[in-house]
Amino acid sequence: MSYLNAASVQNQTSPLVLAFGPSDPAGITGIQSDLASFAAMGCHGLSVVTALLIGDTTGIEDVQDVEADWVADQARVLLEDMQVAAFKVSYPGGLESIAAIAEIVSDYPDIPLVLDPFLTSMPEAAEDGEEMLIATRELLVPQATLLLLSAVELVRFAETWREPSATRTLAEDAADIIEQGCQYVFVTGVTGAGVGAGGIAGAAGGAQEVMNVLFSDEGAVREDRWQRQPGSFAGAGGTLSATIAALLGNGVEVPQAVAEAQEFTVAALAHAQRLGMGKLVPDRHFWARDTEDDT
Repeated sequence: MSYLNAASVQNQTSPLVLAFGPSDPAGITGIQSDLASFAAMGCHGLSVVTALLIGDTTGIEDVQDVEADWVADQARVLLEDMQVAAFKVSYPGGLESIAAIAEIVSDYPDIPLVLDPFLTSMPEAAEDGEEMLIATRELLVPQATLLLLSAVELVRFAETWREPSATRTLAEDAADIIEQGCQYVFVTGVTGAGVGAGGIAGAAGGAQEVMNVLFSDEGAVREDRWQRQPGSFAGAGGTLSATIAALLGNGVEVPQAVAEAQEFTVAALAHAQRLGMGKLVPDRHFWARDTEDDT
């Protein structure tokens, strides 16, 4: 390949995807993970740092939220200069930052927004954790093109507006979220009983299989089953949501973006690396190394 010839085409612009999220020094989750996933999908990543993390491959030890004014200023300067094709919001920081991000994205209603608000590796939630979930539900969910939650996270999220229930189905909780304005709810890690409420029948096939289900206002619109890969991983969910955002930035429709993002994430997990003494990390650049090997 001639890199000089490729560089001569200077008027072609990669889709720009703007991520709101924490800075992870280990590059496993947050902004660093998002930028790697964006690049793998042919996008140029822009970043607004909402928090600073202290952690390594064994987990996150501490978090320091960035002031809301700094979050807003980072985003406004970028958006006044460049045309963004998609947004991704992960851990938004404090309550004031949630409000600031919501106000910013409301100015760009035609730009798809992927919302992945749970950072499962984060230390125990602070006292205002419940208030943050409520603020996210009220301010960001209605603007989201797609909300990504694990099955466990969906139940926790739903309990901010309903009482705990042993009979409530994932489909019912997803329908409630969609009624609040979110276009799609993508639920990962579905096991046990079926989706319910007229959704796609059947359950994940035991401990060795995981099922992911995409919901819209029409109910469950696609189901994907994957073999559970051995090992303990960090950064899989962030890789999935960032890849969906990048694909939406490339103009791919949501159901197809969800399908392609899952394939990419599964491949990244299959090529996962042990960078330290903790969990395995998805290799978001496996495709580049495969190409070099083929060459």
